[in-house]
Amino acid sequence: MANERILIVEDEEDVLELESYNLKKNGYNVEAATTGEQALEKALNHTFDLVLLDIMLPTVDGLEVCKILKTNPQTAEVPIIMLTAKGEESDIVAGLELGADDYITKPFSPRVLMARVKAVLRRKRKPTPEESETVRRGPIEIHPNRHMVTVEGQNVDLTSTEFSLLHLLARKPGWVFTRYKIVDAIHGTDHAVTDRSVDVQVVGLRKKLGSAGKLIETVRGVGYRFKDLSAEQDIL
Repeated sequence: MANERILIVEDEEDVLELESYNLKKNGYNVEAATTGEQALEKALNHTFDLVLLDIMLPTVDGLEVCKILKTNPQTAEVPIIMLTAKGEESDIVAGLELGADDYITKPFSPRVLMARVKAVLRRKRKPTPEESETVRRGPIEIHPNRHMVTVEGQNVDLTSTEFSLLHLLARKPGWVFTRYKIVDAIHGTDHAVTDRSVDVQVVGLRKKLGSAGKLIETVRGVGYRFKDLSAEQDIL
């Protein structure tokens, strides 16, 4: 049975009850906040394993809360799942750019809610021996156990999703990963993929990697790969 602590930030009573009921039913410890101010007070003064954060909040909205939590060293590593209105792609992109780890569009089913929560928390588990191995590709070094990436010896600050994306591609240089394969590997199944949501993660990752970002190549109409001139190119 799960025992992780989850902070729900939601001002709609019916949605809050739905989230709280299903999380508690699955063994999670739940605490709630109905405003951005309450969310920040709780998150900065208590320890949580995950924040389930609605974007549309009174006064301080969810995007601002996400920005503050992701830029605070105390809470930067806490995963955040954003809740957005259906079809609001701009909100999804903004949340991902601020460091959110995943998103759910309203309305949603309890099954989708639990799949997303479990997938995000599963990424915090201890990696397998293969997943723990340091990956060296040109100027880039990826250290999974320390969740650290360096480029030419300099640390690069990546979000959890950006780290997972880079690790996925770099472990199999030359292989082409479709956007759907990337989402399945990082977020799990039952995730509503959009080209834009994947692309914005890649753009942000390339920017943070600097000149080494060119090692992540776009395969037009298909997806992305980590550059490897000596390997055959396969499509997953």
